[in-house]
Amino acid sequence: METPYTDTQIADIGDNIIQVLKTIYDPEIPVDIYELGLVYDVQINENGGVKVVMTLTSPNCPVAESLPQEVKEKVALATGVTEVEIELTFEPAWDRDMMSEEAKFELGML
Repeated sequence: METPYTDTQIADIGDNIIQVLKTIYDPEIPVDIYELGLVYDVQINENGGVKVVMTLTSPNCPVAESLPQEVKEKVALATGVTEVEIELTFEPAWDRDMMSEEAKFELGML
């Protein structure tokens, strides 16, 4: 059995994952999915297993199939990640209030 990651290592993995998420863009909105607020939670266990709870801008989003797969593939490449599970949810439903100040500024909403 492998040695579990320390809290510091898990925090570093979390930082790596956030950097990866900031490279993935919603094709309809020129802002990354992290700043858009589409990522609700990232859980990392002591073995490097990651669960990303995310949503889409709408259930009818044209990238409903491809975006979660892209997130899974890219997060899997982050340093320290051993496995990735994506949970797609629509509770709570995404709305513009979930966007970061940076995203709102980028879209001219501030």
